[in-house]
Amino acid sequence: MHSLPGVVISDILPSSGRRRRIAAVISASLAMVAGGVALASPSQASAPAPAARTLAGTHPDWATASVDKGTTPANDQLTARVYLAGRNPAGLAAYAKAVSSPGTAQYDQFLSPTREQQLFGATPAQVAAVRAWATGAGLSVVGSNAHYLDVHGSAADVDRAFGTHLHEYAVQGKLLKAPATNAVIPAAVASAVLGVTGLSDNAPTMRAQAEPINPLQGVAVDAKGKPKPKPKPAPKPGLPTVATCSSYWGQKKVSGAPKAYTANTTFDQCSFTPSQLRKAYGVTASGLTGKGARVAIVDAYGSSTMLADANHFAVNHGDKAFRKGQYTEVLTPKLWTQTGPNDGCGGGPAGWAGEEALDVEMVHGLAPDADVVYVGANSCSDQDLMAALSTIVDKHLADVVSSSWSGLMHTTSGDESPATIAAYEQIFQQGATEGIGFDFSAGDCGNESPAAAATGANCDSTSTEAQAGFPSADTWVTDVGGTALGIKDAGGSYGFETDMGTLRSALSPDGKSWTPFPGTFYFGGGGGTSQDFAQPWYQGPVVPSKLAHTLMTGATSKTAQRVTPDVAMNGDLYTSVLVGMSDGSPYSEGGYGGTSVSAPEFSGIQADAIQARHGRAIGFANPSIYERAGSADFHDVVNNTLGKGQQPLSAVADFGVVSGSLKVRLVAFGRDYGLAATKGYDDATGVGSPDENYLNSFR
Repeated sequence: MHSLPGVVISDILPSSGRRRRIAAVISASLAMVAGGVALASPSQASAPAPAARTLAGTHPDWATASVDKGTTPANDQLTARVYLAGRNPAGLAAYAKAVSSPGTAQYDQFLSPTREQQLFGATPAQVAAVRAWATGAGLSVVGSNAHYLDVHGSAADVDRAFGTHLHEYAVQGKLLKAPATNAVIPAAVASAVLGVTGLSDNAPTMRAQAEPINPLQGVAVDAKGKPKPKPKPAPKPGLPTVATCSSYWGQKKVSGAPKAYTANTTFDQCSFTPSQLRKAYGVTASGLTGKGARVAIVDAYGSSTMLADANHFAVNHGDKAFRKGQYTEVLTPKLWTQTGPNDGCGGGPAGWAGEEALDVEMVHGLAPDADVVYVGANSCSDQDLMAALSTIVDKHLADVVSSSWSGLMHTTSGDESPATIAAYEQIFQQGATEGIGFDFSAGDCGNESPAAAATGANCDSTSTEAQAGFPSADTWVTDVGGTALGIKDAGGSYGFETDMGTLRSALSPDGKSWTPFPGTFYFGGGGGTSQDFAQPWYQGPVVPSKLAHTLMTGATSKTAQRVTPDVAMNGDLYTSVLVGMSDGSPYSEGGYGGTSVSAPEFSGIQADAIQARHGRAIGFANPSIYERAGSADFHDVVNNTLGKGQQPLSAVADFGVVSGSLKVRLVAFGRDYGLAATKGYDDATGVGSPDENYLNSFR
């Protein structure tokens, strides 16, 4: 075994499975060649004398002169977060690229967290300089770690430190503070600071992407896994008055219903169990279980009954409960904020409990032997979610991180700040150097336009334009889109997939028609061409040029842009998955849909692939995903239509009698808003969904 120059073998994570060639890639002096680009440490590179630096985006777009109500009182208090750039940001990005790209000399040569910090983290001199600048301006350092310093002080102190003036602005019925001009930091710390957040109010928050379908079609169960008593049927001609679903696509024909898209319609499929998903995506045939892999899940807050609920759910459906020590949690309940139902975090802990249960049970379901650690953020704010992600990376708690939440770049509350984007990317790049991959949900509102949000069930009404989500569209994460899966037998054999996009109609009160017909957009996987991120190196050979140059607004981009999603798996609300939970209520099970399903499904698949590599981490997966694009490793998802009129695939979702009325919906599949699954790479399902060949390709 040969050491790398300047790196002892213990600094590189253990290796097994298929290997690429090893080359001298990095030295203690930080002179390196990564991804074919020669880089030198700051001490070696010749550079112009540092100058004061303006922090773009610290003055938000909504802080306009027309709503300016004057300066913030000098004694008002404020806490800001100063993110540290580290000693060699360009070197970090280059090594993250090289170590993730098959065929490079550095591929697969992951670093330990300690070595990553030694090579790329902030130096003691940088930290001391930032601290001295902040305290010299009158601010107090009230918190810090390897990535940031939290500084606190009066508005006057903030003005002095950041070369600006805080003002009050009347926005949407609230009085919000923000810098009147972009903040400026002095030359002495310009290269040491990555960015600053918290100088203005109304910071964006993230939303969970899960959506319950409730009541579920006839499969809600009690604590013993037995069907709950059904409501007393109300007399009604035609369709069944008890919840009815098919065990597989096309099993039960509908009679007594109004005319729909096609002459013959069937009842929608019952919510899937983990064993059916394992069968459909080739996990069962591969024999893989995720043994030896570690998956982290990040959501906000945490449920006190998660382990018990997950074990209950697994046993109810013929799977193994977590073994002792297989499931762990990192939670700090005393530090939770925004916990009220109307505090801006999706209902607080109770509102996020379903998301947590879904994520944990999907990962365990797709990779039953993988270790799972749940890391609960203290709120849904970017700062707290990034802190949770950093905990995983700094301690290397996992090989794969599943995050079923996302936000938008452009909303009526303002744009995502450059500092926040840079801070997220630093975490993702650090993770890549250590062999950690990040899977994010693509969203549930099609192209996220205001038009989609007008009728969509899980949309952000503050969206200002068609756009891809964030962090899901970032170039350093795997964006997992959604599909609607049809199985061809009760065991879960793969039948087909379309994009995750539904039109929905309701049965009229007299039972004689569907209204509206055709249906309106209700639910759809996210994706599209981002105006905010340039095309990454791994997409160029695969993504059609026209798609990469056509923005979601319809405008043509002179440069190729990032297109999402990267991959896709089942997530449609009407091809839902079962989830079991209690969280203060009696245990029960119900159906959930959304790309919140898709992301942990894919993280489970990645855990299985790690087992196929004999426990060797995959790391940032996108380069290897696109290397396999167009092969038998993926199902190429294409929307299917029927007959000369190109009618959509459709089904009837019969929920039975709900609150005294028959609840029946007609659902058309493969009708995402502004996105479509077509042959080859597309902006609704990416390269497609993984199958057994994908898993076996890692052996």
